[in-house]
Amino acid sequence: MKVIYTDCLVIGGGLAGLRVATGVKERGHDVVVLTLVPPKRSHSAAAQGGMQASLANSKMGQGDNEDVHFSDTIKGSDWGADQEVARMFTHCAPKAIRELAAWGVPWSRVRRGDRESVINAKKVTINEDDNAHGLITARDFGGTKKWRTCYTSDGTGHSMLYAMDNKAHQDDIEIHEREEAISLIHEKGRCYGAVSRNLMTGELVAYVSKATTIATGGYGRIYSVSTNAIICQGMGQALALESGIATLGNMEAIQFHPTAIVPVGILTTEGCRGDGGLLLDKDGYRFMPDYEPEKKELASRDVVSRRMTEHMRKGKGVKSKYGDHLWLDITILGREHIEKNLREVKEICENFLGIDPAVDWIPVRPTQHYSMGGIRTKYTGESQTLNGLYSCGEAACWDMHGFNRLGGNSVSETVVAGMLVAEYISDYLETSDSDLEIHSAKVECFVKYEQDKLDKLLSQENGEDAYVLRRRMEEIMMDKVGIFRNGKDLKDAVDELEELLKRSKNIEVFRSKSRAANPALVNAY
Repeated sequence: MKVIYTDCLVIGGGLAGLRVATGVKERGHDVVVLTLVPPKRSHSAAAQGGMQASLANSKMGQGDNEDVHFSDTIKGSDWGADQEVARMFTHCAPKAIRELAAWGVPWSRVRRGDRESVINAKKVTINEDDNAHGLITARDFGGTKKWRTCYTSDGTGHSMLYAMDNKAHQDDIEIHEREEAISLIHEKGRCYGAVSRNLMTGELVAYVSKATTIATGGYGRIYSVSTNAIICQGMGQALALESGIATLGNMEAIQFHPTAIVPVGILTTEGCRGDGGLLLDKDGYRFMPDYEPEKKELASRDVVSRRMTEHMRKGKGVKSKYGDHLWLDITILGREHIEKNLREVKEICENFLGIDPAVDWIPVRPTQHYSMGGIRTKYTGESQTLNGLYSCGEAACWDMHGFNRLGGNSVSETVVAGMLVAEYISDYLETSDSDLEIHSAKVECFVKYEQDKLDKLLSQENGEDAYVLRRRMEEIMMDKVGIFRNGKDLKDAVDELEELLKRSKNIEVFRSKSRAANPALVNAY
């Protein structure tokens, strides 16, 4: 049995996981990061629009502060956010963004003098102050009173993730790629790490740690169409739940982003609408002012998604073989603006739709995007019920977002929560409470249990196909647990999912029985 010991085990190599790792390492503790993919391939890279922080540098952000940001966050959460957590978050966000700038994130900057912008479908001139020249700028996002979403054109997540990965390497943090944590090691109400399976070799390894952090992202891929990467399957939440001790919270709280392209579901950033883009129906009519006269296209995401769906149900959607959709028009922004500030959107439209967004309208409709639910934690990031287990980012539920999140707050949360949780973990590691008190025989029991499960799975014959069951689960979630929900559909969904769960106890691994580099085994396990 291979055992690796460390002070802190971080499961997940995206923005939140890397920020925890760097914070703990800087406090002088050993860290090991487990990740399914190389960190720079994590889903954090897909974040386009920006990160919210109340810097108030640009003309349209003047008067902003952490109190205004706090108010927007609470209102945007449908008043479901934990206000203590939201206060911590809005207070620390400016520090986090400046720290990232020091680590190499090339934030877009204020330029003195006049610049053109599109506000409410009209081109306006904004005059930036001389004394703001060179400071980090911001764009408008839905549900905010001020322009506070800081960005790097439309590749914000990409820039942040590359900077964080470089920082992790600079700090000599040990990163183990192609590792899938498959169970938590725990005894007497305390977590001591995890059992992991190497996806390339199939080898099982026990990572024994004083503190364990789950930062594996959301669970969007339980839906048939999602803006999430394939790896966002909720494995971190499942790890916690299967411990029988850690709990989950707000798992029903799912955000649907208004503007994913049809049919593939890839996101077009909220920055399109923040910069002045419009939503149009089949007649080319701008309908959002009819529903939301004040914020229009920049109402909060849950509101815009519901209004779009309502409008399509009235017969105003554009018919296609992939179902009804609406149009996103960013032609008003002009080619120069699109090629400078919305480059990823342009590439997505060209590569997946074969259109030029500077000339053509983009087919969009609301699609699953973000998971507000996750592993239930205290404000410190520690599980409420399993000592030594921490979680942050989209994998966690510390009630930062309530039942809807503002665009830009989740990207900000990854680094803010990572920064804060790293400090709480380090404090914990510096007490006697963190001493390892688990015997190697107990660790071996956890490894043997997983080994026996694998042996049984690979020997199963005449069983169910995991791909078929998974696809049906995704369809049920999409059809019956979507934007609008009702009692009958939810009951039907529960009944069907329970039946799928029973069938999943008899899964066969088809095509290959190899333990190494076997996608069929990964899907079936």
